Amino acid sequence: MTAPKVRTKWRPPLAMIVYAVLLAVMALPVLIIIWFRATEATQMRMTPAEVGALVVVLMLTLAVAYVLARTITGPINALITRTEEIARGGKAAIQPLESYGTREIATLSQSFLDLAGKLVDRTEYVRSFAAHVSHELKSPLTAIRGAAELLRDDDADQPMTKAQRSHFLDNIVADAERLDTLLSRLKELAQAELPAIQGKTAIDDMLPLLRERFPVLEILGLGDMEAAFSLPFEAAGIVFANLAENAAQHGATRLELVASVHARTVTILVRDNGSGISEGNRERVFQPFFSTRREQGGTGMGLDIVRTMLGSYGGTIRLKHTTGTGAEFEIALPLAA
Repeated sequence: MTAPKVRTKWRPPLAMIVYAVLLAVMALPVLIIIWFRATEATQMRMTPAEVGALVVVLMLTLAVAYVLARTITGPINALITRTEEIARGGKAAIQPLESYGTREIATLSQSFLDLAGKLVDRTEYVRSFAAHVSHELKSPLTAIRGAAELLRDDDADQPMTKAQRSHFLDNIVADAERLDTLLSRLKELAQAELPAIQGKTAIDDMLPLLRERFPVLEILGLGDMEAAFSLPFEAAGIVFANLAENAAQHGATRLELVASVHARTVTILVRDNGSGISEGNRERVFQPFFSTRREQGGTGMGLDIVRTMLGSYGGTIRLKHTTGTGAEFEIALPLAA
């Protein structure tokens, strides 16, 4: 999307308006003196008291001009300069100003720093993500191309056996399915990045969907299952389906969703009885494309999609420490109004 452009026309700078107002204020006592002298028809020479008054007015005007330049025009110009530097790719410009002047400009500057930091983080994320996606798509595409070339170049004098041909065709089908899964995950991630609708869901709403999609799991809802949290039904389906799929892939037969309400937050514990997550992998489970099941078709995008989706609606997820088998995640979402 191209950013809209401000219509070009002459506009007075803020400094010009401020100084024009100050000059008008300073000129007011001079005009008053001239008016009274003209009406009284007295001598035109100013008395020492009048000269002193004008000097005092001039000094006060200059003092006000300095204060306004220090507190308004200076910080705004510095903020504009920082914006231009960041637009040119200068990350070093993302730092506080030396002087903010007023509370409003300080608030504006903080908002600017927050937005600039998020934009830079997003740019780095997109760059890293694009590199990962290219790598993940390249592997199955290379395998498909290689198998297809072998099948195309099959020698008529020494043709492949039926088993060899079937092996290459199975590889093509498996890699095509992997590509389809990757594209589905990318679609889910795009939906997580840009939430289009608002809504609310409760654990009670999710149980029939999860039980239908994962018949191998015994899925139980415990606690305050009717507590509605701020997450649309479709988004909630993506979140809990990814967690249930991870549990099933790691040998779980039971999945529990335990909901509780604290203040204005709904906390949901999602725990299974599968093989769990090793201590060495705990810090990496939310990294995009990290998977311990790559040979079985795992994409490593599920938990990243879950975290992104929850973050888009003001929620969080974290992996809790467990003493026995299985894994346990804690989800926190705002309580729906």
